[in-house]
Amino acid sequence: MYHRVRYAVTSVVVLFACSISLGQTNPSDVSATTQPAEEFLRFVPDGPEGGTLQAATATYRNRAGQTVDLIAAVHVADPAFYRALNEQFKHEDALLYELIMPKDMAISDLHDPDRPNSWITIFQHFLTDTLKLQFQLDGINYDAKNFVHADLDAETFTSMQAQRGESFVTLMLQSMLQQLANADDDNDPTGGVGPLLMALTNPDKAMGLKLMLARQFSKMDDMLAGMEGPDGSVLITERNKAAIAVLKQQLAAGKKHVGIFYGAGHLRGMEKILVDEMGFKKVDEQWRVAWDMTPHVRATPATSPSPQ
Repeated sequence: MYHRVRYAVTSVVVLFACSISLGQTNPSDVSATTQPAEEFLRFVPDGPEGGTLQAATATYRNRAGQTVDLIAAVHVADPAFYRALNEQFKHEDALLYELIMPKDMAISDLHDPDRPNSWITIFQHFLTDTLKLQFQLDGINYDAKNFVHADLDAETFTSMQAQRGESFVTLMLQSMLQQLANADDDNDPTGGVGPLLMALTNPDKAMGLKLMLARQFSKMDDMLAGMEGPDGSVLITERNKAAIAVLKQQLAAGKKHVGIFYGAGHLRGMEKILVDEMGFKKVDEQWRVAWDMTPHVRATPATSPSPQ
């Protein structure tokens, strides 16, 4: 029973962190640092029964003065989170975004009620209802003129996975086996049946479930490492390559401020490429509240955009 609960929670966390496909309180700002990010999502507790899930924007600059913002996406979140991001995105010369969609699909088709949805999208919509949050595709203005698609198309993604014998199920199994091999279950207060029972017996079930899930994000890097394996994966590694290729095109075209809006599980790999291969240095890091789970939730706005 314990492992079934852990695996279910792992699946939800990885979905939030890695993939989007088709087919507020006063947040904490972190002072500028040149050190690589240790994380792009974090849970900040507020007593035993509250807290916030926060997403990072990390900024990097090269010798030519061009900047790149790595902006952590949370695919279901408080509406205030998306409103603040929409404002931030206006300050980017180009905003690169993730979205696995068919080659012949236009971004304007996103809100077509007759378009088919992938099971991941259906699941994420289910979570918006269960957790009382907003879906990213509904909260973000993808029609903005500076938005640039920077992901694999659905056909290429499917073909590459088939060539590797990869699927979401096989990746999850890899991650679960890795966690099982490394687990110290008796000393893990966030796992097992207890937190789930507490969430389900919470008078506010949405709040209880959000707290349980948000605490698991601290383990996200271990989950993703188990999925990746020595040769990487299409889900993360190959999609990162696609995003970086578009980034290089935008920088070569003279864009001075470029944002990459991707699932948090992708961003450490992108940061490594920026710093180790492209000559960028980290110059700033800011945090924004994505899920407000403080007791007696305060309805103050999210952070303002990071100054460039």
